[in-house]
Parts: sequence; structure tokens; C-alpha cells
Amino acid sequence: MRIQSYKQLLLGFILAPLLLLNSGQVSAEQKVQLGEWDVHYIVVNSTFFSADVARQYGIVRSKYNALVNISVLNSDTQAAQTMSMQGTATNLLGTEKELAFKKVQEGDAIYYLTVFSFRHDETYRFNIEVRRGDKTERLTFKQKMYVD
Repeated sequence: MRIQSYKQLLLGFILAPLLLLNSGQVSAEQKVQLGEWDVHYIVVNSTFFSADVARQYGIVRSKYNALVNISVLNSDTQAAQTMSMQGTATNLLGTEKELAFKKVQEGDAIYYLTVFSFRHDETYRFNIEVRRGDKTERLTFKQKMYVD
């Protein structure tokens, strides 16, 4: 297997079941259909990644940092989509954190990554605007975070 293909698998969602075995904090990859797009998303503790992988993608590893990984595919062709993405993560006390997504492209795969800090046993509501041209959809989900 080529190194690049391995990295795609690592950041992609194929490893989601393995993530579940390693941490009680991780939820399996999830998918929703928003308009003409299949939007895949997952939130994992940043300590799951090796120091080398984290450094390569600019991920600050900490037991108090989580990585949000979003991938958008055309529902018909399953081709990765180049998007504009912005959003917030808000805890139950109303503290809002801006999410600044970074596009990562490896071959045909495109991921949007952002890291945010959290405290143990904290629940966040995510509200993310996914946009391409004049089409905009909103991804919303809730995730409880745990320190490993």
C-alpha cells in the first residue's frame, strides 16, 4: 500500500470502527445527506493520532483537543467536493467556539479539518455551514467529549 493511500485511510472514515476500540470518547463516523451532498463527519480526540501524523496535518495533540473531520461527496457520483466551510461548537453553558476548517487534499480525497479544545465530560452542539457556489446547507450534530 502506498504511503499516501495509508494516510488517506487514517484520516478517512474507514478506521472509525477501530477508533471505537481505542477510546470511549469516539463516536463512529456519521453521514447525513444535505441536498445533493453526502456529508461524512467524525470527532476524535487528537491524541489518537501519532505525533508524526499530527505534525504533518498541523494537529496540536492534547488530551483536551478534539479533531473534527468532514468530507463532502456528491450523492450521485460519490466524487469528493471542494467546499467552503465555517461553523461553531457551543457547549451547554452557551460558550461558543469558532471552527476554522483547513482543507486537506490527498489524491481524489478531500477532507476539512479543525481542532478545538474542550473539558472532560463536556457536550457540544456543532453548527456548520457547508457551501459550494450559491448552494448552502447546514450540518448540525451533538457530541459529548471525554478526556482520554
